[in-house]
Amino acid sequence: MIELLNFFYNMNDIKVMEEKKCQTFFLFQERKYLLTEYGRSDSEFEELLSLNQELIQKNLPTSRFVLNNQNSFLSLYKDKKYVLLELVNPIDKEYNVLDMVSFADRIVVSSKKSILIRNRWAELWSSKVDYFEYQIRQLGKDKPIILNSFSYYIGLAENAICYVNNTTKNYQPNINERITLQRKRVAFPNMQMDYFNPLNYVIDIEVRDVASYFKSLFFNSYEDLFIEVNAYLKRKRLGIYGYQLLYARLLYPSFYFDIYEKVMEGEEEESALLPIINKVNDYEYFLKDMYYLLSKYAPIEKVDWIVNKKEL
Repeated sequence: MIELLNFFYNMNDIKVMEEKKCQTFFLFQERKYLLTEYGRSDSEFEELLSLNQELIQKNLPTSRFVLNNQNSFLSLYKDKKYVLLELVNPIDKEYNVLDMVSFADRIVVSSKKSILIRNRWAELWSSKVDYFEYQIRQLGKDKPIILNSFSYYIGLAENAICYVNNTTKNYQPNINERITLQRKRVAFPNMQMDYFNPLNYVIDIEVRDVASYFKSLFFNSYEDLFIEVNAYLKRKRLGIYGYQLLYARLLYPSFYFDIYEKVMEGEEEESALLPIINKVNDYEYFLKDMYYLLSKYAPIEKVDWIVNKKEL
């Protein structure tokens, strides 16, 4: 990676702070940078670059793409594409749910027909489920942990797909349910370095980020979960459509599928799924509690088997 920085960016005498596979976080001339492999399409990159420049022009926080010495933002090195980001400071600031809402309220994106838009959830999820089912038939025979858990999470995903289909059929978004800048995933703790990484940007309905954040809170800091959920619900008033889409995203088990994909790609061991699988009952109770909580704000649809779940 140092050789890449020397060749494409004329950067010498860097101070490496952290290095992972295909990613280096470092200091250079008192500024913080992240060199990372680029894994999205070229057409998406053009839109990510345009979106990034739009945020900069509006004085909104975002890390910046750095131009290389070949006048390109993408650097091809050993058959892989890399980008260099100058990071927004302070990188270690943590964003809670109210910070996320405040930021979303400040931004209006102009990309109305962007290929970055991800709001057709039922279609996207259905395509993923079909692919996963095909993949597991072809490649999953030697993966007992996945084989013993896969059907359950596919079923949960299908519940989420049905929920979205019913919601979009009966309700329409209101002014507080905008298509705007969101992220592929928001983890807890939600650090500014990750939150303002343009490689994570997508365009979607506002509830995407908070749903992703709540799911991560469940598995990483449960004691803070309902503090943040209640803070969000008091701060952000949605319509029936928005509350139901929030619940649909909580139903969809992205936390399982994200690790599943890494296992299938050889980046994780199967055992990485066990912390998820071991909390399956707790997550069902969480979904039940969330249904009753959201029902105080809007008459959302229920999932019978979750609402009827008995306490152990």
